[in-house]
Amino acid sequence: MKAAYNREPIVTIRGWEHEAWSGYEAIGRTVGEALQNTGKEKTILVVECYPGVRQEEVLQGLTAALRPALIIRAEDAALDAAEADRKVERYMTDDRVFGYMTPFRIDEFYEADKLKRLQAQIEAADRGVVIVIGFGASLVAADGDILLYADLARWEIQQRYRSMEYGNWRTNIVETDILRLYKHGFFFEWRMADRLKKTLLPRIGFYLDTNVKDEPKLVTRQALFAGMEQTVGKPFRLVPYFDPGVWGGTWLEANIDLPKKNHPYAWGFDGVPEENSLYFQYGELRLELPSINVVFFESIKLLGEKVYSRFGAEFPIRFDFLDTIGGQNLSLQVHPTTEYIREQFGMPYTQDESYYILEATPGAEVYLGLRDQADPEQMLSDLRKAQEGGVTFPAEEYVNVYPAAKHDHFLIPAGTVHCSGSGCMVLEISATPYIFTFKLWDWDRLGLDGKPRPVHVDHGEKVIQWDRTTEWTTKSCVSPIELIAEGEGWKEERTGLHELEFIETRRHWFSVPVRHEANGSVHMLNLIEGEEATVESPDGAFEPFVIRYAETFIIPAAVAAYTIRPSGPSEGQTIGTIKAYVRA
Repeated sequence: MKAAYNREPIVTIRGWEHEAWSGYEAIGRTVGEALQNTGKEKTILVVECYPGVRQEEVLQGLTAALRPALIIRAEDAALDAAEADRKVERYMTDDRVFGYMTPFRIDEFYEADKLKRLQAQIEAADRGVVIVIGFGASLVAADGDILLYADLARWEIQQRYRSMEYGNWRTNIVETDILRLYKHGFFFEWRMADRLKKTLLPRIGFYLDTNVKDEPKLVTRQALFAGMEQTVGKPFRLVPYFDPGVWGGTWLEANIDLPKKNHPYAWGFDGVPEENSLYFQYGELRLELPSINVVFFESIKLLGEKVYSRFGAEFPIRFDFLDTIGGQNLSLQVHPTTEYIREQFGMPYTQDESYYILEATPGAEVYLGLRDQADPEQMLSDLRKAQEGGVTFPAEEYVNVYPAAKHDHFLIPAGTVHCSGSGCMVLEISATPYIFTFKLWDWDRLGLDGKPRPVHVDHGEKVIQWDRTTEWTTKSCVSPIELIAEGEGWKEERTGLHELEFIETRRHWFSVPVRHEANGSVHMLNLIEGEEATVESPDGAFEPFVIRYAETFIIPAAVAAYTIRPSGPSEGQTIGTIKAYVRA
């Protein structure tokens, strides 16, 4: 089936087109007028930046219109890089991938004396525009006349890491290892920046999208928050992105019309709010913002009060794609138990997951659970020998191998050894902490960077649940389908997840409209069969929303009810969705 997959979904924002601008000329003019409207001879524009923003571009663009009398670079008051490194060092560890979640606030990385010197410079200016810019600018001029927040998506930051355009914030370490750059961002910079963002966005004057070089977009705070409020009143999709990998396959490129890369696509991310972004369409202007902003500021309407009370302002469900059709096996792996991830990495819950087989070729397989005769000491010894090189790990001697077919669902509670074999297009449905994969064996291969991919047998041995052997795995984790209800033209099934996991999944097959009711949790869904479906409100609360094969979409908890029906080329046919939500 050729998927008419939409790679650029938008959320149309109504009624705020007049408060959105593009290009530095229009943006500078708009901000300048706002400063003039204060009626002051001296005005202070504070440009707070998320780490990774191209500050010089923003400054140059604003300077042309505002002609500032004084420019203050906030990070001149930050800790010296060597001192910042010492402060963060114990959280980063020597590992290429894993650190520990840091608790820092931005003020802990600024020096009081240096702040006072910058503030004195601002005080000494008697007229004109003063621009204060940087990550931490709001500390330098807490009472500025206008606060502008410059933001960008997580995926764009990663691209700037890869191109070596941008390194980590406030460090003496010249890093070229992408995994270490990402680790520093994930465990330190982004945590601190998000804490700051939560406090600042409710009082900004303007929000600046800096994702595309020299193509800035600006909206007022009112337009931004109106957009987020409108988003959580209806179905919406995140902006997907796709990434090559050493084990990547051919399905994503062939079916989602992706540009050719030197290496095949392995991952597709279209349901990870911490990583994905949103496109807000204000008339002719399209603004890109991290979708985590909506999680932060519309938490209860999006997640539901029960989910928010349990997880806070964090989206706990993740949908993504793993493509091994025409590719290779994933690494043999295991995810940490809840206790281990909390103690070792500072995360409150772990990466329980499942593999839903969206497509499969003949001979496709999934590795899952240990064989009855697997001896822990011997298995760990063989893993370490293989890691040292010269010996291949005999995976099939220790791990169950199950045939995989379209619409099978394999459940993978944390602590269960697993991996997708080649020939699978997996829709991975899991909990959000997605980087905590302990690779046990990587099939004698190197990463795309030419280096051995990180293997974590020492972590893995501490979390492998050795009693999850063949009988338990086959009974508990291999497509345990349960019929819940059915009627004329529809059927609802429970497909998991395992009772040890907090996510519930329900699969619907239908040729007629199916009604879904709110149950206190956000719903994340994917169209797993059929070319097209339409999501509608029974009382007209939102406009009809069209989805296509393999697209992931979100129904906020605030949506009281919705129906899904086959539409377009699928009208009159039986189609299927899978829905995930947090169990009560």
